[in-house]
Amino acid sequence: MVSSYWEYANPTRFMQTSGWLLPVVAVLAVVTTAVGLIWGFFFTSDDFRQGSTVKILFLHVPSALMAINAWLMMLVVSLIWLIRRHHVSALAAKAAAPVGLAMTVIALFTGAIWGQPMWGTWWVWDPRLTSFLVLFLFYLGYLALWQAIEDPDTAADLTAVLCLVGSVFALLSRYAVFFWSQGLHQGPSLSLQAGERMDMAYKLPLYVAMTGFGLIFVALVLLGTRTEIRARRIKALVARERMG
Repeated sequence: MVSSYWEYANPTRFMQTSGWLLPVVAVLAVVTTAVGLIWGFFFTSDDFRQGSTVKILFLHVPSALMAINAWLMMLVVSLIWLIRRHHVSALAAKAAAPVGLAMTVIALFTGAIWGQPMWGTWWVWDPRLTSFLVLFLFYLGYLALWQAIEDPDTAADLTAVLCLVGSVFALLSRYAVFFWSQGLHQGPSLSLQAGERMDMAYKLPLYVAMTGFGLIFVALVLLGTRTEIRARRIKALVARERMG
C-alpha cells in the first residue's frame, strides 16, 4: 500500500490519475458548496441572539478551517519533500499556498463583518485573530520566497523550512480559544461540550459547506500542481533546445 502511494510522486503517474480525478472533484465541489451555502443562507432561520448575521458562519467557518488545514497540508508535503525529495510534493505545497491565502482572506474579511455587529468593532488583538493574521503574513512570505529564488530545489527547501515555522501559528489559530479563555473570539463553532452544541438546523448545512470548501481546495491544488508540472516540463524543453 505504501509503495503504491509513492507511485504518485512520479509526475507522469500523477498527471494520469489527476487527469480523470480533477473533473470529478471539481463537479462535486461546485454542487456541494452551492447546496451548503444556499441551504445555510436561505433555508435556515435567524438566530435568537445574533439574528441573520449568524449566517455568515457558513462562509467564515469553512474558509477559516481550510486556511489552517491548507497550511498543515503544506507542512506534510513539505516534510515529504525534505525527506524523500519527491518533486510532486514540493509542487503540491506551492500550489496549495495561493488557495490557502485566499481562504485566509475570506476568513479575515467575513470575521470582521461578523464581529462588528457582535462585538461592536471590526478588529481586536484577540489571540486567535492575531495568530490568524500572522498566518496570513506567512502565506504572503511563502509565496514571495518561491518567486524570489530562481533555483526550484533551493526554493522548495527554504519554503519547506518556512512552512515548519508557520505551522506554529496555524495550530495557534486553531486552538487559541482553548489556550486563552479571556479572548474576545467566541468558542469553537462545532463543540462536543454540553450547552455549547450548535443546533442541527445550522450544523447540517455547515457540514455540507465545509465539505464543499474542502473539495474546492482539493480541486484547486490538483489543478495548480498539474500546472506547475507542465510549466517545469516546458522550461526543461526550452533549456534543452537552447543547449542543442
